[in-house]
Amino acid sequence: MAIKTVFTTGEAAKICKVSQQTIIRCFDSGQLKGFRVPGSRFRRIPRDQLFHFMKENGIPTDALESGKRKILVVDDDQDLVDMIVDVLERDGRFETRSVNNGFDAGMMVKEYRPDLIVLDVMLSDINGKDVCVRVRSDNNLEDVKIICISGMVEEDKIAELKEAGANEFMHKPFEMEKLIEMMCRLLEIESFV
Repeated sequence: MAIKTVFTTGEAAKICKVSQQTIIRCFDSGQLKGFRVPGSRFRRIPRDQLFHFMKENGIPTDALESGKRKILVVDDDQDLVDMIVDVLERDGRFETRSVNNGFDAGMMVKEYRPDLIVLDVMLSDINGKDVCVRVRSDNNLEDVKIICISGMVEEDKIAELKEAGANEFMHKPFEMEKLIEMMCRLLEIESFV
């Protein structure tokens, strides 16, 4: 995947974790340098200018530096974890970490600050629902998307997970293409599928 060199105001807003209006205001006031697409109102921000703006305003630049979305895979089925990680790494748009239990997931979420968690509901030490609740109770993690995966199919359990903070639910076994499609939709990135 080519690293993006020019960003729209919407993309810049997402990277800086501010509203698009803020980016537009900074652009129009000259704080954030960029250019307009000839013959249109569209504003574009070159990567180096966005980097400079983020540094000046104390915004962490790791989202810009890697350009990849950070995914945390939490499942105690190592074969499944290996398969998901392998497919995501080959995709090129994702950077992945994985853990096999809820305790490690809690630690890793704080340290790694993923954009999205693929979370098995039936972990050996803690219920996936509890992981959702913990993530949602941390204000620094409010943008983290959660896809719960499980072989269980009770609809009321799925509703409970969504109430606890899961964005989506996927039944095992699932097709990897479907998982990537769902991830792209939640992260608002182009889906190639």
